[in-house]
Amino acid sequence: MRSFTLRGLTLYLPEAALKGNLERALASGRYENHEADALLLHLRPGDRLLDLGAGLGFICALAAGVLGEAAVFGVEAGPETVRLARRNLAANGFEGVKVMRGAVVAAGEGEVEFGQRPAFWASALQGPDGWPENAQVIRVPARPIGTLLAKLTPTVICCDIEGGELEVLTQPLPGVRLVVVETHPQVYGQAGVDRISAALQAQGFVPAEGARKDTLVFRRSCGAGTE
Repeated sequence: MRSFTLRGLTLYLPEAALKGNLERALASGRYENHEADALLLHLRPGDRLLDLGAGLGFICALAAGVLGEAAVFGVEAGPETVRLARRNLAANGFEGVKVMRGAVVAAGEGEVEFGQRPAFWASALQGPDGWPENAQVIRVPARPIGTLLAKLTPTVICCDIEGGELEVLTQPLPGVRLVVVETHPQVYGQAGVDRISAALQAQGFVPAEGARKDTLVFRRSCGAGTE
């Protein structure tokens, strides 16, 4: 088991999970740094964060340090990754953060097929080009975004779900004032990025400070309702 320290938080993960550029990103502090910067810029007292694609639990832990653990929720599809996220949260004193197992979807109950890869951060639902390379197809609980919003009432969404955001973030987002999303144009092209942006702006969101490269930030404009 290896450990890395980012922004005062210690993250643990097995050697076998250090695939591709992950080790360099963790060692250099670049891991999820754009999302982290945007959240720290915009989070405010009273917010409730829903992290779609919780990964190692880093974003959940970072937000819990600002908002308190009772105001932070995560969703992660991979069974081993869920356990890892929960372990990291507990190791940093945030065992009260709830991380649910499942894949976030636009709609539909029950279970959904999910492509689990050795590089856990690249695991995903089936995309337009089929399953990701080297994916083991497993079944995980489906977590419809509407149900999550109704149950958890978040005001902030952070989203990194490897292409699934194209369908999820074009759904109604009542009660949400801020969205931080890592887009994946390699999956759905610039047309998909434009579709996400248009759907959010149709709900009263506007581009906000903190956007960098493929990480976009939207806030609900003043005067726009959150219902």
